[in-house]
Amino acid sequence: MAIIGEKFIPLQTKQQKQNQQTYKEMDTIKKEFAAKLLKIKAIKLQPNNPFTWASGWKSPFYCDNRKTLSYPDLRTFVKLELCHAIQENFPEADAIAGVATGAIAQGALVADELNLPFVYVRSKPKDHGLENLIEGELKPGMKVVVVEDLISTGSSSLKAVEAIRHDDCEVVGMVAAYTYGFPQAEKAFKEAGVPLITLTDYDHVVSHALDTGYIQEKDVVLLHQWRKDPEHWNND
Repeated sequence: MAIIGEKFIPLQTKQQKQNQQTYKEMDTIKKEFAAKLLKIKAIKLQPNNPFTWASGWKSPFYCDNRKTLSYPDLRTFVKLELCHAIQENFPEADAIAGVATGAIAQGALVADELNLPFVYVRSKPKDHGLENLIEGELKPGMKVVVVEDLISTGSSSLKAVEAIRHDDCEVVGMVAAYTYGFPQAEKAFKEAGVPLITLTDYDHVVSHALDTGYIQEKDVVLLHQWRKDPEHWNND
């Protein structure tokens, strides 16, 4: 115990120091990956000319992590950092599952690097042949980590989790390249009991975009309004 003046301040435990170091390392990775995504224009911010998502939501923000596959150095960066995230947080994993279609390639790369079995999960069963929902083979009792390219509402990601659990396997966690950090997604993952680790997120992307002059302070206000209630934002 350290003494400062007349106050007694507990020294950090070894675990607390390790947790602090891990947080610093992850924060560095999130900053670095956010910069890389913006550099290759995998992330686009258009506060005044919003995109329309497949869900019908209007969004000033668009992310396409699949673009990283076209850049060998960045593809390797994503692969290795997802592997590190799994080894650090889910060392018990004995299988990897990618969510179709965006995370099939990333999931396969990760599984190959870790030398683990790989499957991918469809959004719905095939309408022909074996009508599989999960492509590949999982054995009952396997501990599975799900790989995603990005997390928006979390709906499709957690449907994949349900499919894997239905196969009598345990989902020990999920790793993803990016998350928007929507409150409803955080709530859904918590209720589903699925820990989520991501390489970067909305906050780090917006911060880097502001620092580099890609967006202005007034744009940040608009972006925050959107993330708070994306379903109803800009629905005039």
